Amino acid sequence: MKKSRLYIVLFVLFFTNQAIGQTPDRPNILWIVSEDNSPFIGAYGDKFATTPAIDKLAQEGILYQNAFCTAAVCAPSRATLITGMYPSSVGTENMRSSYPVPDFVKFFPRYLREAGYYTTNNAKKDYNTVDQLQAWDEYSGKATYLNRKQDQPFFAVFNLETTHESSIFSAAAKREMYSQFAGAEAAKRVPLEEPALRHDPEKVRIPPYHPSTPEMKHDWALYYDKIQDMDAQVDKLLKDLEKAGLAENTIVFYYADNGGVLGRSKRFMNESGLRIPLIIRIPEKYRSASPLKPGSVSGRLIDFTDFAPTVLSLAGVKIPEYMQGKAFLGKAATPDDAKPIAFGSRGRMDAGIDLVRTVRDKQYRYVANFMPHKIYGQHIKFMWMASSMKSWEREFKAGRLNEVQSAFFRQKPSEELYDVLADPDNVVNLAGKAELKPVLEKLRKATFAQITRLNDPGFIPEAGLEEISKTTTPYEYARSAQYNIGKVLEVATAASSRDKRKLPLLIKKMSDKDPVIRYWAATGALVLSKDATAASKKLTELLDDPQAYVQVAAAEALYHFGEKQKALPVFFRNLSDSNTMLRVQILSALTAASPAELTPIREDLQKIAKLKNSEYDSNAAAFLLEGLEVKTEK
Repeated sequence: MKKSRLYIVLFVLFFTNQAIGQTPDRPNILWIVSEDNSPFIGAYGDKFATTPAIDKLAQEGILYQNAFCTAAVCAPSRATLITGMYPSSVGTENMRSSYPVPDFVKFFPRYLREAGYYTTNNAKKDYNTVDQLQAWDEYSGKATYLNRKQDQPFFAVFNLETTHESSIFSAAAKREMYSQFAGAEAAKRVPLEEPALRHDPEKVRIPPYHPSTPEMKHDWALYYDKIQDMDAQVDKLLKDLEKAGLAENTIVFYYADNGGVLGRSKRFMNESGLRIPLIIRIPEKYRSASPLKPGSVSGRLIDFTDFAPTVLSLAGVKIPEYMQGKAFLGKAATPDDAKPIAFGSRGRMDAGIDLVRTVRDKQYRYVANFMPHKIYGQHIKFMWMASSMKSWEREFKAGRLNEVQSAFFRQKPSEELYDVLADPDNVVNLAGKAELKPVLEKLRKATFAQITRLNDPGFIPEAGLEEISKTTTPYEYARSAQYNIGKVLEVATAASSRDKRKLPLLIKKMSDKDPVIRYWAATGALVLSKDATAASKKLTELLDDPQAYVQVAAAEALYHFGEKQKALPVFFRNLSDSNTMLRVQILSALTAASPAELTPIREDLQKIAKLKNSEYDSNAAAFLLEGLEVKTEK
């Protein structure tokens, strides 16, 4: 009888243990996430960097040479991290949007919670979609794995903001930023004195696309200081883990949320924006999670879609079928060649409208610019708060830059191809080289196949996405009978090609029943500019299109044909529309307008600039007003 009771007790304890996930073989998992930094780290060969803690972590772990974010800015990248899905699939690629994801898409820490893990986030989420509070046991600046139950495994995220883009802003710019986002009282608490530099601005490497202005040298040196400060924070987190007696039970990830941070890195589809540091330390007891030994370097291609399935694999949790990444550690790990390319995307960044898709293999990066008429350096308020950025623009306007440095302020080619091993700064576009045509065609094919596979809703103008999201999700709409990515992609490709021979196709597609296709056909005329004046009659008809975003695209093309008397009334009448992204589209088009053309809508711009609930159209309106005042004074 006593023996039977003992068996019953053991039976209950075993299954209770299984239910709450406290099996002894499941590792704790710690994510240390730094913001806005490329691999400016000693372990990656950067001799100017001061990063002893991260360098030591690399000696104890695995350093991944080919790790990439899926979007070169925080919120869309974090949307990928938390869902395991590409932002250009689930509709989360446009910066600081809040379009919903389907109900079946769960923030992956929720699966860990359900399996018995204690999940904490200290302290940033910023997932670019409707939040899911069920993912976390704790999420605050005080959240810690120390609050879990005894022996409960944990998944903990610590976000280090020390290297954020704002870290290189001057004291005055920081006060302006705090005033906008935190209020006047918070702004007053920002110290006015500038910090003394620890890294020598005369010894810092300036990439060839940047001018060597005093401001640029200063900001680069200051950024290396911030990397050093971040390294000290990593050191403290690792020591805290050791003090808690948990280092031997915890797999540690260190990585950055995107590249950065000076101009042409964060937000841009280059190595400087997309390549990130990734180091993972696996304790001896979990060594079976990877065949690689401590101190190893892996050349495997990894992007952010792979992180969620990898964590679930390490935790022994089933990976949902909807996730689009490949586990690279743990029981569900896939072979190193499971991902032949890393895919990246760009949509709207703040008020800067753009559409870019890119793939990277182990030697080349291919970039498809679907809006080549947009310059790289569209004005983005936050980016221009850096003194280095202002100095770059100043030197361009003064005509003191070379061709490589000037390219940032000029229109883009339709396609780009870079040998990243020979040209890590991505300044020599090889897309026109006959000997590399097979490489170009291979990577173009891979890019377009991925766009099609994802039913990419990013080709829908965002004013349309805003309306669609009131009744469904971008993901589900893109898989409905109302959207045909193959047909849309055909026209978007013709539109971005700069090929005059495509004009008859574009004119024909201006009559298509799909407004997205009509939009791209009109955009193609804009790209060709005065080479597309034969489309004038059809574009004029589109000024009364049922879809306002088509009207605006047609008006912008006509404006650049010189038919401004037709275009401006279309911009002006739609500027009061309730659709925020339609207003951003119009304000973007109006950056080409003269002071005389903007003067009639000065009051409208002032009203939009004062809006509190929609940051990006208000910033865009303020930028137009600033230019209007300066030009009027002259």
